[in-house]
Amino acid sequence: MAETVIREFRLPDLGEGLTESEIVAWRVSPGDTVSLNQVIAEVETAKAVVELPSPYSGRVARLLAEPGTIVAVGTPIVAFEVAAEAARPPAEGSRGAAAKPKREPNLVGYGAAIEGTGRPARKTRAWAGVRPAPAEPGGTEQAHAPEPEAAHEPNPEPNPEAKPEPRAERPRSTPPVRKLAKDLGIDLESLTGTGTHGLITRDDVLAAVGTPDAGAGSAQEAAGVVRPSRGERETRTPIKGVRKLTAAAMVASAFTAPHASEFLTVDVTASMELLARLRENRAYSGLKVTPLTLVAKAVLVALRRNPSLNSHWDEAAQEIVQYHYVNLGIAAATPRGLVVPNVKDAQDLTLPELAEAIAVLAQNARDGRPTPEELSGGTISITNIGVFGIDAGTPILNPGEAAIVAMGQVRRLPWEFHGEVALREVMTLSLSFDHRLVDGEQASRFLADLGAILADPGLVITMV
Repeated sequence: MAETVIREFRLPDLGEGLTESEIVAWRVSPGDTVSLNQVIAEVETAKAVVELPSPYSGRVARLLAEPGTIVAVGTPIVAFEVAAEAARPPAEGSRGAAAKPKREPNLVGYGAAIEGTGRPARKTRAWAGVRPAPAEPGGTEQAHAPEPEAAHEPNPEPNPEAKPEPRAERPRSTPPVRKLAKDLGIDLESLTGTGTHGLITRDDVLAAVGTPDAGAGSAQEAAGVVRPSRGERETRTPIKGVRKLTAAAMVASAFTAPHASEFLTVDVTASMELLARLRENRAYSGLKVTPLTLVAKAVLVALRRNPSLNSHWDEAAQEIVQYHYVNLGIAAATPRGLVVPNVKDAQDLTLPELAEAIAVLAQNARDGRPTPEELSGGTISITNIGVFGIDAGTPILNPGEAAIVAMGQVRRLPWEFHGEVALREVMTLSLSFDHRLVDGEQASRFLADLGAILADPGLVITMV
């Protein structure tokens, strides 16, 4: 029998320096044979649900963390039994010095090194900013202890007349949808997917809540709403994931950056009329053009005249960093909490390109699959509180940014127009800014420019 060894796989750093992740679900069980880069688990960071590939080809010896467990980066989570040849360092060189053992990469999205090469196998879609765990990436290695004789008994001779039992196909869905179904006690086997090619969607899972076979009676959580059991006087939910990260970031921002806020109510009738014309334009066919799209474009134009709002206070270096590009953050409310993915180099995009980029970000956020790259590096943000029927607010700055714009709902109100009172489309804009970086004059000029563009979109040609 070929010699085998046990290799432990440690939870890697999944990007942005996150220190821990939750094991959502295992895709394998002890005794299963796995191949290199096969998805073995779903883990939830404070930002997204990530599929974790296997760094080895071999057999799963032990699962070292239960689903639902929060594990620190660098902690062993699974042990593999692999052939000793695959784990053995290469032979000594001609000079007699022992060669260094091959480093086993464990980068999510890139997978492990292909046998016979020193480079990792790159998948089609790579996760940006992912780094190996600070601990030994390949984990620990130990000699495989002898097992009881029963464990090594040969398999019984197969019966040529017996038909193999068909393996049930797992219902097709995304990791966030499976996580939601698990939280709600919904059996995906009982659902019929309405998505493309039978994909089970979030709406399919939510539609099953409350049906007789939906696991009623257990604590359920959907879209952030916890359903207490009958007779309960309170419900306690662990602080973890996005909620934990958001809370820490907001506290740090509120008590580090001196916030100041300003408000401006604007007649945006001309922008709403422009929006209606764009939706009928063939160039925008298939694109979701919304008031948020126009506000985003207006913010980009106003920043050209007021660049101090697109900057960063570097406390460690005692420097003010002025960005010459705009990574425009779009705050998104998701079942897992608030996330702020950003459109990279938004200043270079046309309006149709900006509309498409925002739509992709929003969909990824709702599906729980924004990439680490999308969630990092923002320079200024927009939050749309108007979709909840709110007029104005005082948003807290996204950490590291100098300003955030909140757009309220568009309301039809009596308004002064050409010396008379008329019903007009009106919106209130709120601006919070870091007073260390931005003076009241600069903030006021930016907000006034933003309002002027939305009141009369034709002014854009005078500002660019």
